[in-house]
Amino acid sequence: MSRKSDFITGDPWRIFRIMAEFVEGFEELCHVGPAVTVFGSARTKPGDRYYRIAEDVAVLLAKNGYAIITGAGSGIMEAANRGAKKVGKLSVGLNIQVPTVQRPNRYITKLLEFRYFFCRKVMFLKYAKAFVVFPGGFGTMDEFFEAVTLIQTGRIGKFPVILVGKEYWQGLIDWMSKSMFLKGRISKKDFSLFSVVDDAGSVLKVIKNFYGG
Repeated sequence: MSRKSDFITGDPWRIFRIMAEFVEGFEELCHVGPAVTVFGSARTKPGDRYYRIAEDVAVLLAKNGYAIITGAGSGIMEAANRGAKKVGKLSVGLNIQVPTVQRPNRYITKLLEFRYFFCRKVMFLKYAKAFVVFPGGFGTMDEFFEAVTLIQTGRIGKFPVILVGKEYWQGLIDWMSKSMFLKGRISKKDFSLFSVVDDAGSVLKVIKNFYGG
């Protein structure tokens, strides 16, 4: 293999692809205005109550001036984009290119494509006034824990991180209390890094209380 071929297939060339994703993301999202990022499982079906709550959350937030940002897929992401589009508010989808192809849902009005998860995660965070986290799997947990870790360590300022669905999240919170807190892995004040609610109105209330609205 020539040195030129090695360069365009190796790590140095990858840096330019990463830079391009950051530049495009910053350029496309810097004018969205106040926004809320919504996370949750792509496997949630339209008949599921969390799908309905996610749509209601997006409608309520959109009516209060917030654009909605999601991971562009189905399930909770689709519900949130659907709610934003329903009331004519900007409905952003940040799609990820993975081997198991994720097709963007049809309710997105601004779509960005990402090859790298970490670039996409920066965009979720940088332009959000709050995170609203619905029941989900590994990806949802990753996004939740990264947010509270960044706040806990002072890498970013505190902002609302809201878990929706007390029944779903209670087991995780119990584990945090019994295995993390009681064994000295986290402190009591770390539980204030997030809120747990059950309905759309409570999501809006947490955000308004935080920003004094």
